[in-house]
Amino acid sequence: MPRLALTDLAARWRALRPGAGGVRVLAVEGRSGSGKTTLAAALAALVPDAVTVAMDEIYPGWDGLAASVPLLVRHVLAPLAAGTAAAVPRWDWPADRPGAPRPLAPSGLLLVEGIGCGARAAAPYLAATLWVEAPAAVRRARALARDGATYAPHWDRWAAQEDAYLAVERPRNRADLVVDGTADVPDPAGSLRVAPGRRAAAGRPENPADGPAADD
Repeated sequence: MPRLALTDLAARWRALRPGAGGVRVLAVEGRSGSGKTTLAAALAALVPDAVTVAMDEIYPGWDGLAASVPLLVRHVLAPLAAGTAAAVPRWDWPADRPGAPRPLAPSGLLLVEGIGCGARAAAPYLAATLWVEAPAAVRRARALARDGATYAPHWDRWAAQEDAYLAVERPRNRADLVVDGTADVPDPAGSLRVAPGRRAAAGRPENPADGPAADD
C-alpha cells in the first residue's frame, strides 16, 4: 500500500465538495477494533473547526446497529442538507434507554465515525467515506483491551450484526479510501498506509485519495 500523510488527508477533507447542504461530511467506517476511532480522533485534532459524531452515541443498545442508520440520516444528515438544526440522538448506555439529544454545533465540516455511517441511506449526504480495516485477531485484542469488562460479553453479538450489515451494504466496495488500521495511527506528522477504494478507482472526483502519495 502507498502512504498518505495524515496532514494531507485533513487538507483534502477541507477541499471536498459538500454533500449535505454546505457541510463536508467525512464518514470513517470500519469493524469494531479496526482503528477507526483513533484515526477519527487524529483527524479531528488536525481540523479543530470540525464537529464529530460517533455512532456509539446513536446505536440504540447492543442490538442497534441496523436501527442506527435511519437515526443518523433522519436527525443529523437530512437536517444538515435542508439547512435546519440537527441534533444527535443519544443512547443512555448505563440506563439502557434513549438519552437527551445533543444539539449539533454549526460547522462546514462534520466527521462521523463508526460502522453504519457509510450505509447506502447515508451515502447521498457524504462528501467521502474512509474504510478502516485490520485483521480479526488484532481488532478483537484491541477492542477488548480498551473495553473488555463491558464489551467482552457482547463481542459475538455485535460481530454478528456487523456481518449482516457488511453482507448487505458492502461499504468497503463503496469507499473512497481504504486505510490499513493494523498499526496505531501516527502523530499528525506521520502517514497512513492506504489504497484507493473502488469509487476512487472508478474516477469519482474530489475524493481524499486524489493527488500524489509516496510509495513505501
